[in-house]
Amino acid sequence: MQPADLSAIDLVAAVRQGDLSAVQCTEAFLNRIQYCNGAINAFLNVDRAGALACAESIDVRRRSGQPLGPLAGLPVAVKDALCTADLPTTAASKMLENFRPPYDAFVVSRLRQADAVIVGKTNMDEFAMGGSNENSAFGPVHNPWDFSRAPGGSSGGSAACVAADMTPVAIGSDTGGSIRQPAGLCGITGLKPTYGRVSRRGLIAFASSLDQIGPMARSAADCALVLETIAGHDPGDSTSLTDAVPRYTSLLEQPLAGVRVGRVPEHFAAGLDPEVAKGVEEAFAVLKAAGATVHDIAMPHAKYGVATYYLVAPCEASSNLARYDGAHYGHRASAKPSSAFESPLIEMYCRSRAEGFGPEVKRRIMLGTYALSSGYYDAYYAKALKVRRLIRQDYLDAFEHVDLIGGPVSATPAFKLGEKTGDPLAMYLVDLYTVSTNLAGVGGISFPCGFTKSGLPIGFQLQAPALGEPLLLRASDRFQRLTDWHLRRPPNLTALCTPKG
Repeated sequence: MQPADLSAIDLVAAVRQGDLSAVQCTEAFLNRIQYCNGAINAFLNVDRAGALACAESIDVRRRSGQPLGPLAGLPVAVKDALCTADLPTTAASKMLENFRPPYDAFVVSRLRQADAVIVGKTNMDEFAMGGSNENSAFGPVHNPWDFSRAPGGSSGGSAACVAADMTPVAIGSDTGGSIRQPAGLCGITGLKPTYGRVSRRGLIAFASSLDQIGPMARSAADCALVLETIAGHDPGDSTSLTDAVPRYTSLLEQPLAGVRVGRVPEHFAAGLDPEVAKGVEEAFAVLKAAGATVHDIAMPHAKYGVATYYLVAPCEASSNLARYDGAHYGHRASAKPSSAFESPLIEMYCRSRAEGFGPEVKRRIMLGTYALSSGYYDAYYAKALKVRRLIRQDYLDAFEHVDLIGGPVSATPAFKLGEKTGDPLAMYLVDLYTVSTNLAGVGGISFPCGFTKSGLPIGFQLQAPALGEPLLLRASDRFQRLTDWHLRRPPNLTALCTPKG
């Protein structure tokens, strides 16, 4: 049995018991990265030397009988939006191409303390702005199930590296679906926790009231294992919740009998791919077979989710990204005297931002700046906040009648690279089923529930009330015990990821 064939839980157990050394485990995944990443472009930086040194120290401590952390020897990939003191953190942007943080993000520190082995940083949409991972300044990520298709975004690199078995676990961030949507398109499991459940300290901000960090893995059980480590209160993050962190893995065995799952009929309107609709309906049937009941519910303001999100998020992005001016942070352009600018300093600011940011980031900054400007604030941003409150109320009302809300992750399976890049609105609509989760601050999880006739994964989403991660993970794990969709591997990787000669 190769390490890539084992779950994260089994890998940790094998290392702890001495059946597999941390070095053997780490080297196996590093080799897969070496052979696979050229075709997929999931990693921006790989720390082979650092990862092997960390693994060796774990083996030394195990042999000497010293205690090991709960993730000892587990290779983990980290989205390049999280600060790492020993690796560049670029947010896939030319603006931060040469940035090396002086500290680790809180989540990265937690992983290191748990003896996880961080193997590298994954590709993403620039500053987490995108739904296809085509906005990266360092090239798009290719979906392991079909290299001509997008993996989803913005955590496309994290999703693709897990789908291609380059790591058993990856960390992503989710502002409007950026964990769940790529997980759905790549056929893996991705969890967006309740806002505040995981500290955002050290995450390069996109939209601070929406961003949340979470695990991506093959299974819900593996996500539960990682969440136990990265969740918890951080005094350095004022939005971090103080609630105790449950032992999520110990709660998976509980049955689903009596659990009420909501189904939103409007999610099955025109625009939903028929194969996706069929897969989602079959997923509801599996949950019923596990003892849950399914009930149609109303979410009357869900149709305003995309419009609301694409006002709130760009407004916050406009504010957060104002710091990247070439003087305080980020790429600095050389000022070239020009009569078009009132001073060399202003010229340096303008050229630095023009050179450092890509087209989509510029588009969202301009949209947000416009909506926040004098005379338009009340008409756009203030109104969006009011609608956001209505969307949140929809969830509060719904969760009085059901325990979970189920439905599609995206309207279609993975789309072709380049298919939507010329139409920003079409790209924004890929977030149709995911943005409201972030607007409401609740938790959501995505996992595969089938495949199209052409062999592309279909994702199913569950959402739960705030701090409802135990039930999210339990329901997802129960589904995965009854199906094998999450165990399937992309068929085109065997030759690609096998050493030549």
